Amino acid sequence: MKHIVHHLNKAFENRIRLGIMSILIVNERVSYNRLKELLDVTDGNLASHLKALEKVEYIRVDKSFIDRKPHTTYDVSPAGRKAFQDHLDALENLIKGS
Repeated sequence: MKHIVHHLNKAFENRIRLGIMSILIVNERVSYNRLKELLDVTDGNLASHLKALEKVEYIRVDKSFIDRKPHTTYDVSPAGRKAFQDHLDALENLIKGS
């Protein structure tokens, strides 16, 4: 049983990162402002967690302009999708005790 926790991904230990990934997994693309609203976090807090997930290449960022205003959206990379699924599988195994 003690080896089960070794399969949990440290990138998803924080509730904000877990929330970001959960939102992005079920949506094709999500804007920065929508993530902030859904997670009810500050700009600085959200930015630091997004940067951490971007650094390990679990999410991708797309910056553009809409009516001359910056518009940033995020989506999950294939590596991020696999890592998150592996993490969920490890959680499920932990709960089941297998």
